[in-house]
Amino acid sequence: MATTMRALVKVRPVPGAELQAVPIPEIGPGDVLVRVQAAAVCGTDLHIYYWDEWASKRMHPPVIFGHEFCGFIEQVGEDVRNLAPGDFVSAEMHIACGHCYQCRTGQAHICRSVKILGVDDHGCFAEFVRIPASNILKLDAAIPPDYAAVLDPLGNAVHTVLAGPIAGCSVGVVGCGPIGLMAIAVARASGAGPIFAVEVNANRRQLAQAMGADVVLDPSTDSIEGIILERTVGGGVDAALEFSGHPNGVHTAFQIVRPGGRVSLLGIPPRPVELDLTRDVIFKGLTVQGINGRRMYETWYQMRSLLSQNRLHLEPLFTDRLPLEEFAVGMERLRAGQASKVLLYPSGRPNA
Repeated sequence: MATTMRALVKVRPVPGAELQAVPIPEIGPGDVLVRVQAAAVCGTDLHIYYWDEWASKRMHPPVIFGHEFCGFIEQVGEDVRNLAPGDFVSAEMHIACGHCYQCRTGQAHICRSVKILGVDDHGCFAEFVRIPASNILKLDAAIPPDYAAVLDPLGNAVHTVLAGPIAGCSVGVVGCGPIGLMAIAVARASGAGPIFAVEVNANRRQLAQAMGADVVLDPSTDSIEGIILERTVGGGVDAALEFSGHPNGVHTAFQIVRPGGRVSLLGIPPRPVELDLTRDVIFKGLTVQGINGRRMYETWYQMRSLLSQNRLHLEPLFTDRLPLEEFAVGMERLRAGQASKVLLYPSGRPNA
């Protein structure tokens, strides 16, 4: 086996990244080494690549970034059980401390000392990645690798959709970026309907329809609240799922939810958002949920079950499949809003 690999490295605290030859990680007794088959680009990776304010405060280059992937185990540490070379896997890239109150009471997904592989330590935009065995999820070999590579954001969608009653419920998805689009597919697979998608971007509205939304609305031209109230039984949707993080999107979620419904908030606003709590929450008797990441590891088993049963239709998400060396093309297409989900392949394009 070679001693070096190709990896996409955030070398300096400036925009850009470099494809470099770096040492293949050495694993410890409780680690596994995974040969990356496919990796997906996340919005967080754009923050890192273009080096915005968040990245400058969080990252400490040089770091191999990327945190969405699938691959095959190459090596296992001497203390690892129930995993073996050749296993098809993905991984939870949030490393919880395991000792805080949240970790010890089943809420490790909101551990206050969490570290993220691909942000705080080396990630998966590389030929190989080192992962603690406890964070590995073995996958059914029948799951398509493109799907397996996006379990991280899919987990956010699954967590948000399944955070309350969903079967037979009407749903409003506000913001149809990749996670919002996945939420449409998850809601559809879980028996929800009708599903309303609210999105200002025309390309994303088309994708929302392809993902299974019953009604797709443009907030810049459509009377969102009026249309949804007219087409729902309870005077609004049972569940409003907010993924945009835009203040207008947050307000829309509270406007379209019925009295007694739930609002689940995953989108991260860039600034504080003002709400009329009396009108929008208290008098409507709402349940309001902050959704952070994926539940470890309940959400992962839910995803694996949905995928193993072929209940999720995700294909419209994948707009670009590129070899790792063409990373800059994918980053720019994402920034320009021309792509939805970009997949990078360290060994070249699939089937090349």
